[in-house]
Amino acid sequence: MFDALIIGGGVSGMSCALVLGSARNKAFAADKKIGIFTHQKNSSLQEAIFYNAYGITPGKLGHELLTESTKHLAESYPHITQLPNEKVIKIEGFYPNFTVTTNKGSYKTKNIIVGIGSANTFAIEGLMHYVEPHKKALPEKQRIQLKNEDHKVAEGIYAIGTLAGWRSQLAIASGSGAAVATDILTLWNNGIQTHAHDSTR
Repeated sequence: MFDALIIGGGVSGMSCALVLGSARNKAFAADKKIGIFTHQKNSSLQEAIFYNAYGITPGKLGHELLTESTKHLAESYPHITQLPNEKVIKIEGFYPNFTVTTNKGSYKTKNIIVGIGSANTFAIEGLMHYVEPHKKALPEKQRIQLKNEDHKVAEGIYAIGTLAGWRSQLAIASGSGAAVATDILTLWNNGIQTHAHDSTR
């Protein structure tokens, strides 16, 4: 049983995983089991190059960033389970007992964070009734989002990045994933507002 399972290894998903991982020394997060499906084949970063993203070296290629992010997560927060090369096809159940089925197996989790982009090819059974037209994308692009309020789709289900209705910018997607991570941390901290900062002090 995972306490949080992130679907998507792009910007928003990896950002969410990094913030959750960095809270490992907090008492309320120390025993939490976190996983992420790091399937990146369809990520929009595959063809990206960055000049306008804060903290990213100008000229950085998106596919390099994807590879580096999974390595960063593995080295800095090895307690997070990375599940590569699996495609989620179905979600069943209700909070706090979901079953996530992939093309290779199934997993139990208390919370689900979905960040696999806003393409209209979205086809995760169990979430289709939340799909609606993307509110901040050009209509001709036929982008979709999941109905949500401040990222929350339903109890225990969160959407992040463009799938939550945000515009397609690296900084926005990263912030969206980090925001939901702090919502999860607050949940684990018995509702007391919290976040995870590293410090040189």
